[in-house]
Formats: sequence, C-alpha cells, structure tokens
Amino acid sequence: MASPILVIEDDPWTRLIGVVLDPTTSDERRAAFADFMSPDEANFAAWCDALRARAGALYPSDVRLVPSQAELRKNLAVAQGLVVESFSVGPEELARAPKLKVVHKYGAVLRNIDVAACAAAGVKVLGVRRRANIACAEHAFALMLALARRIHHIAGLGSIAQLSAAKLPPYKPFDRRHVPGANWARISGTRSLHGSTIGIIGLGEIGREIAVRAAVFEMNVLYFQRTRLEPGEEAALRASYRPLDTLLAQSDWVVPQLPGDPSTRHLIDGPRLARMKRGACLINVSRADVVERAALIAALRSGHLGGFALDPLYEEPGRADDELLGFDNVILTPHMAGSPRTNGLQDIAVLITGLAAALSE
Repeated sequence: MASPILVIEDDPWTRLIGVVLDPTTSDERRAAFADFMSPDEANFAAWCDALRARAGALYPSDVRLVPSQAELRKNLAVAQGLVVESFSVGPEELARAPKLKVVHKYGAVLRNIDVAACAAAGVKVLGVRRRANIACAEHAFALMLALARRIHHIAGLGSIAQLSAAKLPPYKPFDRRHVPGANWARISGTRSLHGSTIGIIGLGEIGREIAVRAAVFEMNVLYFQRTRLEPGEEAALRASYRPLDTLLAQSDWVVPQLPGDPSTRHLIDGPRLARMKRGACLINVSRADVVERAALIAALRSGHLGGFALDPLYEEPGRADDELLGFDNVILTPHMAGSPRTNGLQDIAVLITGLAAALSE
C-alpha cells in the first residue's frame, strides 16, 4: 500500500511533521530538532515514537514541504492531506486536488481557507488552537504586569539597605495609628491594567489570544488591522476597531502583533511613537524590527514612552552593552514567549492525530 502524501506549508515548526512521519527525513534535521527540543523534552526520539504509534496508517507518509503558494499548487494533484498556515485554499486549489480528503490549518483562524468550498468538495477542514500562541499571549501579559507593577525593578528589595542601594526613597515609616501599611517602601509609578486601554495591532492568532485575556482584565480593547473584523467577531472578542493613528493616541498599552515582512518593518517609527499617548507602554512579542530601534531609544530617552518590553531581541544572542539595558523601564527577554517547547509539541501532536483520523475515515 502506497504511503499517504501530505503537502505541508514549510515553517520551522511544521517541518516536525516530516521528522515524525517521513522516514526519508535527514538525520541532520532529526538531530537538529532533538537539540532544539532538549530544554523541555529530553527524550525527543521517544516522543516521536509514541506519536508514530498514535498516527496509525499515517506512518510512514510522503511529506512534501512547500515554500510558496505556487509550489503548493504544483503538488496538489497527488495530495491526500494538506497543512497550511498562511497559504490560501479555495476553489482553484481544490480543483487541482482530486485526491484531497483533509485540510488542516496550523492554527485556529480559518480565514485563508474557503470552508464552504471544502465542504462542497467533500474535504474536511480541521484547525488547532496553538498552545504556543497562548503562551505568547501569556508572556505579553507577564511583561505588561512586570512594567505596571515595576516588578523587574523592585523584586528582592525587602530591606532598608537594599532599597537604599537601589537609590529608592529613604525609608520613612507611615503613622500606622491612622493609615494602612501598604507600600511602606514608597515605590511610585505603578499602574493597573484594569480600566486601562490596550491597542492591539493585528488580530491574528496571537492578537486574538491577547484580546481575550485583556477582556478578562477588564481592559478597554482596541485593535487595528488592514481588514476589519465582522461585527460578530468584534463582539465576541469585546474589541473595537480604530484607525492606527487613533489607536496609538488612545492606548495606554500598545501591542503590535504582526508577522515579520517588508510591509511591517519599522511600522512603529518615530512619527508613530510620537502619536502615542505620553507615558504609554509598548509591548512587542512579535518581531523586533516592527519597531524602529533608533526611534524607540529616542522616545525612551525623552520620557515620552513610559515603558518598553521586547521578546525576541533585535540581536540573538543579545549584547551586554545594549543601550536598551540602560533604561529602568525596559524589559528584554531572550525569545521565551512561546516556551516551553512542549506547547509546540502538543500542537503538532494534535495536528498529526487529526490528519490520521480524517484520512482513516
């Protein structure tokens, strides 16, 4: 019996499908993934074996990674399963795919897949709410909370000597006969997320996860993207559309959540930073170069920008003399937002077992 043929949009994470299912995957790639997973999955080979056992007749498969929409179309004639992240699947693609039984989105938002056309062609459509995207949203809020509560600045400062060494105000006890004892260190500059306004630029997979969490914090959620959502989607996310310049002017927290490509490079530049509300904070867990670095440093130095957090960095690994490290209202983390690796492993496991079930029907 011939092996199933799977056509996969090439992405560093979707390459893992070939590692699990395609015996022709190179030893070099297998070793690279084992090394990459080692911080969180020490026995990657055993993890692969366990998933192959769950995949049933899907193992072994002929996995074809395609780097473009054009290459995807060239391989559709033989495809039984298709995995896409950003590539489109519509009537034109379906007409080229007589053997296709299932399209699996590597994500949960199906706007690049014509679901009705797939149903008419008898092709099943599946998706996965990616745990790695959820982790990115959690990391964005960890950074927001750290800046809001100044945790990165005051953590571990529990004694008078430590407060003094950190150049914080001299200790002076409150008159506890009359007032509470909270914030006895007299730390100023903290803020709350509740009731503040968050502006999310891009409501894709991660942007939506951020919006959901912002609503739980009872923040006022604004968003901008090229294509406005349908009213029902806006209501479900409790998000209100604003033009970009309006969003920048009204938001206490600005979160660009955009892919890295020429159209988004330096989207947040000097003029757009100047349009932000004075004292607002910028949280970037997408791509560093969405924010123009020189303009960012100038906005921090002038005091116009109230805080900045970044993951991943402008350079990886970063530099100990990075000028951004000199600001006490900046937090940099070393590309940790999607971690732990087990998030991505679980996402791929859901995808593979979903394909296996659909192709066995």
